[in-house]
Amino acid sequence: MKSENILLLGLGGMGEYLARRLSHEGHHVTVIESNRDTLNKADASLDARFILGDATSFDCWLEADAAKMDYLIAVTDDDAVNIVASMIAEKLGIRQKIARSRAIEVWRDDAILTATELDIDLVIRPEELTAQEIVRLLKMRAGNLLVDVGDGELQVVATTIEDDSPLAGLQVKELGNQKDFTFRIGCVTRDIETIVPDGDFKLLADDRVYLLAGTLDVPSALELFHVKQEQRHNVLIVGGGLIGSRVAELLQSTYAVTLLEKSEVRAEELSHRLKKVQCFHGNGSDREALLHAGLLYMDTIVAATGDNEANIMTSVLAKHEIRTHADARDNDVKTIAVVKREEYLALASSMGTDIAVNKKVLAANAVLRHIRRGHVLSVAHLHGCDAEVVELLADPGSPITKRPLYAMDELRGRITIGAVARKKGWEVAVGGTQIAPGDRVVCVCLEDQLGELQRLFLS
Repeated sequence: MKSENILLLGLGGMGEYLARRLSHEGHHVTVIESNRDTLNKADASLDARFILGDATSFDCWLEADAAKMDYLIAVTDDDAVNIVASMIAEKLGIRQKIARSRAIEVWRDDAILTATELDIDLVIRPEELTAQEIVRLLKMRAGNLLVDVGDGELQVVATTIEDDSPLAGLQVKELGNQKDFTFRIGCVTRDIETIVPDGDFKLLADDRVYLLAGTLDVPSALELFHVKQEQRHNVLIVGGGLIGSRVAELLQSTYAVTLLEKSEVRAEELSHRLKKVQCFHGNGSDREALLHAGLLYMDTIVAATGDNEANIMTSVLAKHEIRTHADARDNDVKTIAVVKREEYLALASSMGTDIAVNKKVLAANAVLRHIRRGHVLSVAHLHGCDAEVVELLADPGSPITKRPLYAMDELRGRITIGAVARKKGWEVAVGGTQIAPGDRVVCVCLEDQLGELQRLFLS
């Protein structure tokens, strides 16, 4: 894995998260940040070089030795600053420019100045990425599917072990005795902890389990967990901001969509703009407002207000009300909550939210995918936990090719080798699997182990 020299502008929003992820992967990160308190806090926890100053100050760029950088990542809260920074980077010969733009629509084909004309290689739009991801998740079967990998031949699904599940109390190594064992457990969340299990790990009721299986084997894998698969059609969106309204816009032609917005003026505006969406004025944290919006007849609830706690509590309240009124309709509602702070992702899942999404994580992952192009074929974040699903190629002579999986102690508790591409298709990996040079392999690892995973696949 090649280490890149990266100039990062701005620690707010996704900047700090990006700096941490980039440094974990072995890149050399220099940060320019104008807020002294933000910089001092980051300096105590991040492995990066920090410069206090204005992101458009030539003196700061000179101090950063910017002309020697491979990447500029401009993610300040000011779109104009990010665009100007990209122009400065082009002038200095930085080969790749990435800029966050929320309101200045440089991505549009009819823009006065397009990203191409500004020499920006990647424009990051956090709200749009979040809305698109929510729509993708909604369109997946049963609301459990999180990621397609291996050219769509493998899927990662998330499900919770119920009290009556035959798997509750079993060790992972005992799963091989189950009929139709065609999956691998990539990771487990228990309370707010994300665990990459080894063979001795015991599954418990209420564990949230992330399974990797062949697309055709997903139904039988979920059957073991007593999960029903069904199509969902009725969607309630709580919050009509940039994310909520965009989700409604993307879904309105194919789903029955209802939107609940606490601002009366905004609700009225959206009712005129979103012709196929039922818009209501009300607070999503209020039981009566949810019931008035048709909560009991919904299949999916999307909590997309600007408040972390409100979104989590709306998800919890919605599930409680539907369970309380179970006789009104046999409805296993799915909830998706937008959570701003990444440390709340596992918390949201532990409180009953089916999927928690974070625009900062999604935007940062788009940046990381752009930087990782080549050796790593794909990386996707698993919503609701601190783990990634990664597809890589094994280099000749790399550590992963030298021993069978059971003999690799460095994998235990950190990395799950999930599946390997063979001539007849993808095979679920087991202890005796031997990775060969050139193999395509799908793995699951903790976020901070991605750099170590890549090193195992490099010669």
